[in-house]
Amino acid sequence: MSRTSRLPSSLLRAAACTGIAALTLTACGSGSGSGSASTGSGDVKVGLITKTDTNPFFVKMKEGAEKTAKAEGVKLMTAAGKFDGDNAGQVTAIENMVAAGVKGILITPSDSKAIVPAIEKAKAKGVLVIALDTPTEPQGAVDALFATDNLKAGELIGEYAKAAMKGKTAKIAALDLAPGVSVGVQRHNGFLKGFGATDKDVACAQDTGGDQSKGQTAMENCLQKEPGINVVYTINEPAALGAYTALKAKGREKDVLIVSVDGGCTGTKAVKDGKIAATSQQYPLKMAAEGVKAVVTYAKDGKKASGYTDTGVTLITDKAQDGVASKDTAYGLDNCWG
Repeated sequence: MSRTSRLPSSLLRAAACTGIAALTLTACGSGSGSGSASTGSGDVKVGLITKTDTNPFFVKMKEGAEKTAKAEGVKLMTAAGKFDGDNAGQVTAIENMVAAGVKGILITPSDSKAIVPAIEKAKAKGVLVIALDTPTEPQGAVDALFATDNLKAGELIGEYAKAAMKGKTAKIAALDLAPGVSVGVQRHNGFLKGFGATDKDVACAQDTGGDQSKGQTAMENCLQKEPGINVVYTINEPAALGAYTALKAKGREKDVLIVSVDGGCTGTKAVKDGKIAATSQQYPLKMAAEGVKAVVTYAKDGKKASGYTDTGVTLITDKAQDGVASKDTAYGLDNCWG
């Protein structure tokens, strides 16, 4: 899910530290651009594997992991796929981290199913494996999951869209992620549930990979198929902004409702500017921070984190609808990332 935004200096340092090839591991110490982290608690190593190292969502996640690793006195090792969907790169990263002696691995799976065999091998060697943001399939393939309730995130924007339509007949376009990624399926299904619709009610569905340019192309394709589209669900805010660009080119930007998920700073500003009607905000820094703490606990006393920890989601909009709980963009910008 590619996103673009102006990053503060702390995130730029994090991005620089993650600017590595997909199969390369970097030990990032807080307070240093590269090199080893403080190991005041001994030689505990924690691995973080994200889908990419350029997406602001994952940059923020890495920042959270770095801050917590520094506070806990452990070493953080990082790796990322070359692109969103690079399962092979993540598999290699897991193998390299296990060989390097990590106590635990935090991972945002690019392919929820294909990554499972590599995770099972790591667990068999005594490594604690925690999924962040995106669950594996099955979810129990990892020891624990720290993530947004993506079904709920979708439901919130679905409920909002239904209320905002005020009884008008909806012609829905769904700008989805990609096949085989559970987070995309959950958000899509959640939106339909919240809206009170099914896939039969979707006039056009297109995959975007969470990319802005692909989102624009997808919206252009949907407008060709069904010019009367008036509700657009998007997997994330880059896809939403791509859809907005396509709609604006047709003079339709003011009469089509766009809803999304993520709550990044660029996306939240787009809500404030009226380009997106509402978005469900999630909190990547919290996911990573809690994950690192869980690995440290495991290293100290052998207690494994387990099950699912909901790291929260909030509907952000400046056009609140009756019966749908939300916060305004002032709150959203105070709590956004990227």
